[in-house]
Amino acid sequence: MNAFFAQLPPGLLLQVLAGMAVNLQIACLALVIGLALGAPPAFGRLHQGVLGAISAGIVGLMRATPTFVVMFFLLNVIPPHIRLFGMSFTLSGTMIVVISLVPYSVYYVAESGAESIKQLRLNSPLAALLFLPNLARAFFVLVMASSSGAAIGVHESITTILRQAERMPVAGDRLALFAMGALLFGITLQTGFVLVDLLRRYLADLVTRRATVIPMVDRKELYGYE
Repeated sequence: MNAFFAQLPPGLLLQVLAGMAVNLQIACLALVIGLALGAPPAFGRLHQGVLGAISAGIVGLMRATPTFVVMFFLLNVIPPHIRLFGMSFTLSGTMIVVISLVPYSVYYVAESGAESIKQLRLNSPLAALLFLPNLARAFFVLVMASSSGAAIGVHESITTILRQAERMPVAGDRLALFAMGALLFGITLQTGFVLVDLLRRYLADLVTRRATVIPMVDRKELYGYE
């Protein structure tokens, strides 16, 4: 065991944490773009006719779009330097991963957003607030999915672990490093999922209690008894 830790550079943990910060950055950007692009289909899904059909089609397309296909399409087909409206843009590896995660983000925002708007129209603001834990859950899913950036060399946490593992001659040591990385990543994400689930249960409990209290109040106001 001492020989295993002797192979690890002193700053490896800091490098992994810095890589995890990149994972969080990718997830934040994908979620912000998803909020901006997912809001119109969310409102559109509440309408009948052509607008509702178009919105449902967009959401279905976003749901069916594979992340890896988008990522490798952007990597191999789209040039890294793009000129648009007289401005020059550089498509970095990080932005490629962000854009590849946008379809999932748009789908999740549109689905959860439509349900939240529906609850607001039904005069149930607490039920509409369930959109927030759903959004937080989507964020942690995006953090997990951002590790796909390792396939194209993005300097995130999984890439850091893979590069260090390549320097280890013994397969058992490489597996042990993978296990440590998975444990660190897993503990962080599972903690987030648990907190989100607790918030979601709390809000759901408030919605349930409000649904049982309001009819009793209404009866008292109308008839003078509960």
